[in-house]
Amino acid sequence: MYHSQIKGLGKYVPENVVTNHDLEKIMETSNDWIVERTGIQERRHIEPGDDNSTAVMGCKAAKQALERAKVDKDDVDLIVFATLSPDYYFPGCGVQVQEMLDIDTCPALDVRNQCSGFIYGLSVADQFIKTGMYKTVLLIGSENHSGGLDMTTRGRNVSVIFGDGAGAAVLQRTEDHDHAVLSTHLHSQGKFAKELSLVSPSTEHWVDDIIEEAPQENPDYYPYMNGQLVFKNAVVRFSEVIMEGLQTNQLSPKDVDLFIAHQANLRIAQFIQKKFNWSDDQVYNNIQKYGNTTAASIPIALTEAWEKGKVKSGDHVVLSAFGSGFTWGSAIMKW
Repeated sequence: MYHSQIKGLGKYVPENVVTNHDLEKIMETSNDWIVERTGIQERRHIEPGDDNSTAVMGCKAAKQALERAKVDKDDVDLIVFATLSPDYYFPGCGVQVQEMLDIDTCPALDVRNQCSGFIYGLSVADQFIKTGMYKTVLLIGSENHSGGLDMTTRGRNVSVIFGDGAGAAVLQRTEDHDHAVLSTHLHSQGKFAKELSLVSPSTEHWVDDIIEEAPQENPDYYPYMNGQLVFKNAVVRFSEVIMEGLQTNQLSPKDVDLFIAHQANLRIAQFIQKKFNWSDDQVYNNIQKYGNTTAASIPIALTEAWEKGKVKSGDHVVLSAFGSGFTWGSAIMKW
C-alpha cells in the first residue's frame, strides 16, 4: 500500500517587518491591546516595488522545499496551491508557479479553503499519492493579506491580525507506514460562511461597483470577521478534529511529540494546549513574529520547527486548522 511522506519543506516571508508600534502610528490601537488579544507582536508585509506577490512568494518557498527534498522540478507530478489571496481572479496561482519553475506540463490545482487550505491541500496530495496516481506532489500555501486590508481604525480588529508569507512541502510516495502521513480529517459547516468572509469583489459586485464608487470607501471590499463567534467555534472544532485524528490512529495526547495549529490567534493555541495537557516542548507557535498568514501559517511554522530540530524521525506530528467557511481539519503524521 502506498503512503505519502514529506521529503522537503520551505518557507518565505517578506523582509518588511511591521510591528504593533508601527500600527499605532496609522490607526487607533496599541501594542498592549494587540498582544493581549492575539499574542501577535509583529508581522511581515509585502512592500510596493519588492516584486513579491502570492505566487512569487509561493514559488520561493517551493524552490527551497524542492532543493531540500533533492527533487528535480521536472519530477513534480502535481502542484497544489492553497490561498485566499490569488494574484488574479483567474487563473489560479498553481499555473503561475508552474511557469515560474519552468515546469512544462503537469496538473496544477488551486485550493480555496482559507485558513484550512494547507490541511485540505495536504489531504488532496495524500489521496493522489495513496491511489498511486502521482508519485511527487508540490504543496504550497501562500498569502498576500496586506494588499487587501483596511489599514485604518475602521478595520483594525481584522487588519492587526494578518501577515504575508508562504510555505511549501514536497510529498513523495513511500511504502514505509512508519514515516508517513497517517490520516487526514476534513470538515465544514457552511451556515457560518459569512461570519468570516470577503464578499466583494465578486461576480455579484464586479466592475460596475468599482466604477461607481471608490472600493476603499465600501467596507464590503475588506475582510469581515465575527471574532467572538469564530473563537468559540474554533476551540471546539480544533479539539474535536484533533481527537478524531488521534483516535483513528489509536494514539493518545501523550503520544504527540509536536502539535502545530494554524496560527490564527495565540490564545486559541494556548487553550488547546491546556486542554490536551501538552507541555511547551510539544507545541510550536510563531504567530508572535508573523501574524496570521492563513494557508501559509502551518507550512511556515512546520518548516521553522524542522529547521530548529524540533521535528525528528519517528515523531508523531499533529497539524490542525480552523477558519473561514467554517472549515476545519487535522493531519496526523509519523515523521
